[in-house]
Amino acid sequence: MLRSLITRLLSSVAVFLLIAVGLFALVRLAPGDPVEMMVPPDVLGEDREAYTAAVRDRLGLDQPIAVQFVRWFGALMSGDLGYSYTNGRPVGELLADRLGPTVLLMGSALLIGLIIAVPAGVIAAVRRNTVADYAISTVSVIAIAVPSFFLGMLAIYVFAVKLHWLPSSGMHSVGKDGLGDLILHMIMPVGLLALAISASFIRYVRSGVLEELGKDYVRTIIAKGGTPARALRHALRNSLMSLITVLAMTIPVTLSGAVVLEQIFAWPGMGQLAIYALTNRDYPILIGFGLYIAVLVLVCNLIADLSYSFIDPRVRTAR
Repeated sequence: MLRSLITRLLSSVAVFLLIAVGLFALVRLAPGDPVEMMVPPDVLGEDREAYTAAVRDRLGLDQPIAVQFVRWFGALMSGDLGYSYTNGRPVGELLADRLGPTVLLMGSALLIGLIIAVPAGVIAAVRRNTVADYAISTVSVIAIAVPSFFLGMLAIYVFAVKLHWLPSSGMHSVGKDGLGDLILHMIMPVGLLALAISASFIRYVRSGVLEELGKDYVRTIIAKGGTPARALRHALRNSLMSLITVLAMTIPVTLSGAVVLEQIFAWPGMGQLAIYALTNRDYPILIGFGLYIAVLVLVCNLIADLSYSFIDPRVRTAR
């Protein structure tokens, strides 16, 4: 078990370094010049050229790309993500300030999505080819098919503009910072993100439970006088292996959905910061955001791999 953990950690570190190199190359090869975005529009002619040259020198963008990479990679190895081109603040500090709202949004949505998906998927599997199964499957397919930005704008129009029930943007209203006000601001973005998550999970829970219910050990439990509830409990536990894999893959994907909803609802998270950096071609922020996603993917995969050992004794024995 320990040897397997060390192997996975070393491989994760190697993958992270490769991703870091790839991110640097892709961002620098992207079209557009960040320096041109920083030049005031009233600076023209020779003054513009002098201003541009001074900015390039200050940011180190006048150096060859290989020199820029060596400097950036050396700073990365010491935990320094660099400084933002647009406001001069450390990238790590900017991302840390936005991490809390994003974790709150994603964590709440994942928790609510799982609470909805697991029982709904079990009901759909147990009542296969019934009205309940068709209704749950239809709703999940619609939730997956409809884009989140459309649902977000529709929710704002209905609940904020027409009914005036919920606030349309931000985490708090002006002059208010209580928990109740925060919950009101969370209802729409968290609800929409949880709907998308649960719709995806329902299909996997349903198919996993159906597969387990058709196996010999379930029929053996029933034949020996076990209750259907007991058989279902064993089937659900054994189907968790596939659900954990899907969950590990879904968490990073959820961040992409959070980026869209953060922009729509002006939620001050990492996604909104990434859109700002993309618009202004702020390379350090874009690379830092990409590295955060890479770490999230690697950590989720590592946790999922370790979870298999606790859920399935056969995996623990094999290792």
